[in-house]
Amino acid sequence: MTLSIQQIHPVFVGDVSGVDCTRPLTDAEIAAIKAGMDEYGVLVFHDQRLTDEQQLRFTLQFGAMEPGFGNIRAHFRADLEVRTLGAGIADFSNLDGAGKPLPPDSRAYMFKLADRLWHSDSSFKAIPAAWSILSGRAIPSWGGNTEFADMRAAYDALDERMTRLVEDLVCHHSQIYSREKSGFTELSEAERDAFKPVRQRLVRRHPVTGRKSLFLSSHAGTVEGLSVPEGRMLLLDLTEFATRERFVYSHVWQVNDLVIWDNQVTMHRGRPFDASEPRDIRQTRLGGAGVTIEQAA
Repeated sequence: MTLSIQQIHPVFVGDVSGVDCTRPLTDAEIAAIKAGMDEYGVLVFHDQRLTDEQQLRFTLQFGAMEPGFGNIRAHFRADLEVRTLGAGIADFSNLDGAGKPLPPDSRAYMFKLADRLWHSDSSFKAIPAAWSILSGRAIPSWGGNTEFADMRAAYDALDERMTRLVEDLVCHHSQIYSREKSGFTELSEAERDAFKPVRQRLVRRHPVTGRKSLFLSSHAGTVEGLSVPEGRMLLLDLTEFATRERFVYSHVWQVNDLVIWDNQVTMHRGRPFDASEPRDIRQTRLGGAGVTIEQAA
């Protein structure tokens, strides 16, 4: 097999064929996937029947895991809602410890609803994530698409006035902001302290390509130098612009799909599905190159 990548959207996203992600990759395959990510921002691999161990091994061929990622207590799961997965694997499913769908009135279920908002993974951390790698092990009969928006193309399409306005702005990101937008406000003082906002540039450069992109996310709640209402209106306007149809790809999941995206150049969101059906998706994530606030414009 020879690895090849075919672009499947007018501005980004590559469909990858000719590679078996369950086995160790060759140097040439690793280089081709890295180059594909730099060019397309999102790569889709079909029929990759990965175990947790194989997914972790595949991930580590491209860099270091994001520190602390894969915590089994993520997303406020209670004891009976925790599933034991492989080391470094984060549970992004709707399943509890017995393999049954989480009840819609559970805290874990309600917390995860904010994933349906446009966001960039770990933008609420001082060093935001680089790649997210998601494996679809069980897919519901309808819905559950993952949508991606190209923040490079959106930045390039800004008019001159807006480009000047956003170039040097700094935003504050926190899970408090994204959860408030979904109506999830019942956070303890300890949780609010853990979710203290971090500063991120609104425009950043990719560490490899140097290409500029908008750094938007539902986790962004305030803009330095602007009143809260004015800053949030700006963020809403930019998000509405950046998620127009011409910038967006909607991935329709098939069992054993593997999808990789670069959070440094994209936003994404999950779409609704039948909550009574299993949706078993498991993620690994690579740590980012550094803090955005220190980047030159």
